[in-house]
Order: sequence, then C-alpha cells, then structure tokens
Amino acid sequence: MRPALVPAAIVGGTGVSYAVATAAGVPALVPFLNVAAAFPFMVASLRRGRVGEAVWRMMIWAAALAVCATVMSYLDTTRAGRLFLHGEAYRREMFDYIATGRGAEGSPHVFVPIHLAHAGIFSVLAIGTGAVLAMPLGAALMNYMGYYAGALGAASAHPGKAMLLAWVPWALVRIAAFVTLGVVLGGPVLGRLLGFEYRIGAYRGWIALAGIGLVVDILLKWALAPAWREMIRTAAGW
Repeated sequence: MRPALVPAAIVGGTGVSYAVATAAGVPALVPFLNVAAAFPFMVASLRRGRVGEAVWRMMIWAAALAVCATVMSYLDTTRAGRLFLHGEAYRREMFDYIATGRGAEGSPHVFVPIHLAHAGIFSVLAIGTGAVLAMPLGAALMNYMGYYAGALGAASAHPGKAMLLAWVPWALVRIAAFVTLGVVLGGPVLGRLLGFEYRIGAYRGWIALAGIGLVVDILLKWALAPAWREMIRTAAGW
C-alpha cells in the first residue's frame, strides 16, 4: 500500500473493527479486533527500521479508537456499556468523582500506583509478546475511557464540550507514552519471529521519551485534576 494511504486505511479499518465487534457482541474480542486494523502497518514499519513511522501510525490508531469509542458510547450508551470491558464500572467511578470530588481520580496516593501498575503490565506484555497482547490491553483501556466520555456527553447539558473535556490532557500524554512503549518494546520479539533486525538499544531515546511522558501524566493529573473536574461538572450541568 502507498504510504500516503496508510493513515486512511488505519482509521477506516478501526471503524470497521467496531462494526464487526458490535455484530459479534463478544466484549473480550473487541480489543483484538481493534488491533487488527493497525498492527500489520506497525510491523511493516518496524521491518523497514522506521520506528518513528511505526509510532506515528499507532498514534493515528489510538486517535481513531478514542473517536470511535466516544461517538459509539454517546449515540448508544446502553449497547456500548455491554460491549466495552470495564466500561460501566469506570463510568460509575468517574461520574461519582465529577459529582462529589471523591475517588481515585483526585487522590495521588491511589492513582499513582494504578498508573504505574498499568504501565508495568503493559511494558511486560510488550516485551514478552511482541506487543501482541500489549496493544489489545491498550485498546481495552481506550475503549472504557471512550465509553465514559461518550456516556458523559449523553448525560450532559453541553455534550460536545463535556466529551472534549473528558479526554483530559494528562490522559492524552499517557496514551502517547503507552503507544511508544508498545511499539519500541515489542520490536525485539517481532524481529525474531519475523526475521528482521531490530536492536532495541538504538531506540533508547524513544523509551526515555515515553518514560518522561508517564511522569508528566502523573504531575499534570496531580496539579490539574481538581480544577478540570470543575470544568467538566460545569459542562455537564450537574
């Protein structure tokens, strides 16, 4: 495929993956169907030694996940709640936090260990499976975040503003960091399995950049979460 067409193929394939997932109605399959839309393009870039291109392609994929999951959840919250793993539990947690200010989202001693655990599990899966299991985990996280954002829009006085605010800046930084880790750490196993050269030491800068992103994520959330909650609550009209 011509490189210029790859972003459109990733976005279109991601949209199709949600249509197939909806038809299948099996929540556990959804993240794997989502990954199938972009993973081959990531591998193609890594085979050519273009790690930056692979990261960029998976960033496009993550953006497509965010848009699709949010729009689906806004248009049909009930069906999306049945389809996305952990979606309803996360929605209840976030709605309660927005309404009351109580919960993990505003408590660093609670959310910091959770963030570190997610990053650790994701990284181990990326290293151990060539990202074959890490990227579906990332898709599952994206889907339940998208479900919360769409459900928030459906329950808000100003849906568009509420959904945009739901995708908080620190979450976007975290997503970029996870995508980068998934691509770079998945390379060694993929290289051995598919027969291409990949020296992870050459990409330590990417790993360092992702690590900085994870730290920035925590610092931004620590500093901005209370004020951001008020903006969301105002947009929701609660």
